[in-house]
Formats: sequence, structure tokens, C-alpha cells
Amino acid sequence: MNFPSSINSKLPNVGTTIFTVMSALAKEHNAINLSQGFPDFNPHPVLMEEVEKAMRGNFNQYAPMAGYLPLRERIAEKAETLYGAKVEADSEITITAGGTQAIFTAILSVIREDDEVILFAPAYDSYAPAVELAGGKAIFYDLEAPDYKVDWQKVKRLINQRTRMIIINTPHNPSGTILREADMKELEKLVQRSDIVLLSDEVYEHIVFDKLQHESVLRYPKLAERSFVVSSFGKTFHTTGWKVGYCIAPKNLMAEFRKVHQFNVFSVNSVAQIAFAEILKRKELYLELNSFYQDKRDFFKRAIQSSRFNLLKCEGTYFQLASYSRISDERDIEFVRRITKDMGVAAIPVSVFHRSHSDNSIIRFCFAKEDETLKRAAELLTKI
Repeated sequence: MNFPSSINSKLPNVGTTIFTVMSALAKEHNAINLSQGFPDFNPHPVLMEEVEKAMRGNFNQYAPMAGYLPLRERIAEKAETLYGAKVEADSEITITAGGTQAIFTAILSVIREDDEVILFAPAYDSYAPAVELAGGKAIFYDLEAPDYKVDWQKVKRLINQRTRMIIINTPHNPSGTILREADMKELEKLVQRSDIVLLSDEVYEHIVFDKLQHESVLRYPKLAERSFVVSSFGKTFHTTGWKVGYCIAPKNLMAEFRKVHQFNVFSVNSVAQIAFAEILKRKELYLELNSFYQDKRDFFKRAIQSSRFNLLKCEGTYFQLASYSRISDERDIEFVRRITKDMGVAAIPVSVFHRSHSDNSIIRFCFAKEDETLKRAAELLTKI
């Protein structure tokens, strides 16, 4: 018998994530993995050269707790250029071990026992557990397929004196929708004259399609003054395995963020920070990302147009939702398991992004893949 013989779990309803499960299943059955959200191609060769240069240049020890200052300065320049936001590199930006760590740290830094946090479901699966670990309570607003739009008057009804934070995600994973200017204006009205803090997950900020504009909260001073804004170099530069992201927040919020950050991570991969500081000078590498992934979205869409899947609108991210209602009445979890084993393509069931596990026969494909990978997957999917 192990000691202690029993432990009261802090996350009793949480198991291994579906991303880990489906990637393992894909590997077991030698299936094409369109489930977990990572590219199957390398980052820009110049970025890898900069990493090697940094390693050989003796930048192999701890980076400063808040992050390499030249990198934070490049981020501040980017925020001003793209969003008109004046951000202080020294006191309002922290480099993190990926976007998920930034999200966790932001939540832990302000949420106390019995605080309520409004989430929009389907939601990235790290939000609610982080809220619960902080002692808070996740309050879900259910976005409805197929458009996943927000009715802000309904959101208003969820707000009370215990509401401490609202988490938004645009472009939205898994739906691929984006918030518009009108949404941000409605959000401004909701939180004015309140102490509500915003957490804006913008890790797909550079992956927006059809000439639409990414509406960062940094564009809106009244929102920015109460917001943690999270982004990810992994999504932008095809380096998800490097786990480097960042958080932007006003000084008072960032001071609290760093109190937590210094004890759960302290500092982040030094050579990667050096490399990203250099690559950010090449603005075209992230400004061209929209068209790069739009081409992949359209390629995948054309490739499976003869299938029995119905594709939902995708305005951003590198995920495509698809309804399989014309194919099967299986639950989505069982359907993705079956097509992984029998057809050789892995996907993610969207029900896992809902706390209620509501099932609308919709699954998520990742199209951040080489065209040849997408072509082979589509050939298999059109046979279902």
C-alpha cells in the first residue's frame, strides 16, 4: 500500500487531456495526427540559426526573471505598431514558459477563494482547472454552434458581486471565430465601473483570415488598463515545443503576476529568448502568417469538399471545425476514436471543450500541416 493511502484530489474531475490521449492513439495506429495543435514543419531556418548562435555565445544560464530585456523591447514595439498601445518593456511585459503558463499565472495572481470567473465554452481546457486550483469558481457561458457568437446581454446576467475575472479568447480555439470591434465595445460597457479583471488569450493573434482584423484588447485603453494579454511565440513561429510566450499587463497587475511567476517558473529558456528578439526584427515573418495559414485552410477545405463532412466557418486559428452529422450518430469521442483506428486520421471531439460535454457531432481538425500531410488526410476522410 502506498502512503498516504488516500488523497483528496484538488482536481477530482480532471484526467489526462484529450490532446495527449488522441496523439497517443494516433501514434499507436500510425494515423495522421490532425488532433493536437502543432505544425509538422520546422520553424524558419534563420530562427534556428539564431538559437545556435545564442548557445555558442554563452547565453546558456538563467535569463532575468521577467525575461530578456531586448525581447521585451521588441514586443513593446510590436504592440505599439500593430495596436497603438504604449507598453513599458521593463514593468509591463513578462516572458513566460508558453501561453498556458501565462494563463495559469495570471489567474493565480488575482483569483481568491469563492471568486467567480466567466468562461466562454467551448473553452481551452486549461482555464477552468486553473480557476479551481486558485479556489475560484468557473461560470460558463455556452457559445452555440454553428456561429459561436456572444450575446453580451446574456453575459451581463452572469455578472455579480463575486465576479472577479472574465476570460476571452480571440481568435477562438476551438471554434475559429473572432471577436469584432462591436464585441469589444460591449465588453467595455460590461466591465466599466467594476473591479473585474480581463484575461485575453490572444495566442493566435497573427492567424486571422479573409482580411479581417484581430481585435486585441490592447486596441482599447479602457480594456487594456484592466487586462492580462497573453500571446505565444510557439503559435507564431511554429515552435510549440520550445514553450515560450509572454504576458502584457499594466504595472499593478504585472507586479502581482511576477510574484507568482518567480516561484512557479522564475525564468524561461534563455537561448530561445535571444533568438526571438532577433527574429522579431523581421516583421514580415509574422505579418505574412495570416496568408500562410489561410492558404492551408483553403487547401484543406478544397481537399475534403467531396467528403460528407460539413465544414463550419473558420475566421482564425489553425483549426477547422467539421460536423459529421451526415456520417454517423455516434458521440464525438467515439467517432474520433473510430476514425483514428479504422481510417487513419486523428481529430479532437469538441465536446471536451464543454464542461457539460454537450455533443453537437462536431470535431476539430488542425491544418497546421504540410500540404502533403493534409492531402493524405483528406484522401482518407473522403472515404468515410
